[in-house]
Amino acid sequence: MKRTLILLYGVVCYAVFFATFLYAIGFIGNLWVPKGMDSAPTAPFAIALLIDLGLLALFAVQHSVMARPAFKRAWTRLIPESAERSTYTLLSSLALILLFWQWSPLGGTVWEVRDPTARAALYAIYAFGWALLLYTTFLLNHFDLFGLRQVWLQFRGRPYTHLPFRTPTVYRWLRHPLYLAWLLTFWATPTMTLTHLLFAVMTTVYILLAIRWEERDLVAALPEYEAYRRRVPMLVPGTLRRRRMEASGRTARTAVTR
Repeated sequence: MKRTLILLYGVVCYAVFFATFLYAIGFIGNLWVPKGMDSAPTAPFAIALLIDLGLLALFAVQHSVMARPAFKRAWTRLIPESAERSTYTLLSSLALILLFWQWSPLGGTVWEVRDPTARAALYAIYAFGWALLLYTTFLLNHFDLFGLRQVWLQFRGRPYTHLPFRTPTVYRWLRHPLYLAWLLTFWATPTMTLTHLLFAVMTTVYILLAIRWEERDLVAALPEYEAYRRRVPMLVPGTLRRRRMEASGRTARTAVTR
């Protein structure tokens, strides 16, 4: 009975996540949903700004603290270990739902692209970002990432095994294509409002910080990750190669001047 309940719990958590994921596409892109990121302002600017910063901070704290190994060790003393990832997925989704619900638009326009071709290109980049995001989760193991594999294994009475370190397709060129996908969805918009700019800047800062924390954990957990980090760029393909070439050029010039 307990195994069945944990399995059902994991399925419900995943369903909440997937519904939240679909709503996020409409919310950030101001498409199809009743309240998008750039809906009409309903509060004074200063109050709206504080609300939005608070919502972003709440999500960042929840998402980061619950992902740390020390928190996971403490948390799994209270809940079944097999349900830990599903719970993380659920609470992350609820934090986003709260953000969608309470988000307070600021108004104002930073830029607006009027050319139809350029607008279509930006919407295409936006769609590509979401497609890349979903694709990279399957490269990692989509069902492990969102907790379904864990609850299924416990339902079958089989022990959980950590996934081996792999670098399939885009992971050969970038260490964090999933985060690149998020950045594309945040910044690819034909109309950049103050609201959208606040969201894009704050989430970009969070992603850059999250990468540092995540990589620290990965280096500690995976001996081969350090060599991978030296070999493969973080977010932009080819940047490590250019840096090495520039460094070699500086070294050669220094040697000549001596």
